[in-house]
Amino acid sequence: MKMQWALIAGLVFALLTGIFAVINVDSVQVNLLFNTVRVPLILLILGCTLIGGIIVGSYGIFRQYRLQRENKRLHLRVSELEAAAASAAAPVSYTDMDAVGSNEPGHDNELHNDSIQSQPKGNTTGTL
Repeated sequence: MKMQWALIAGLVFALLTGIFAVINVDSVQVNLLFNTVRVPLILLILGCTLIGGIIVGSYGIFRQYRLQRENKRLHLRVSELEAAAASAAAPVSYTDMDAVGSNEPGHDNELHNDSIQSQPKGNTTGTL
């Protein structure tokens, strides 16, 4: 949605600049430091607008390139950290955790088989 508003604003700005340039068609004197030239004002306005657009567009391209480069660097860093975490993590045995025991009365520190394979299969209640 943000890009659509930026496009609409750019088109409105271009339309206003074009109207402003067409209204000012008189010839003006432009000092180029080493020489003075007479140029129609319409060309001067459109030329300055074009140069400004090129500067803003090149800055946007540079910023996008820099963000993509940083994004790639951060993805590599995340991959490195995930690999380091996976290799550094000691394998956890759940049987050891069950064998530790419980403080509940009647619990005799035996391993309970709660796997999916030991669960009853099918619909035991007779309902869908």
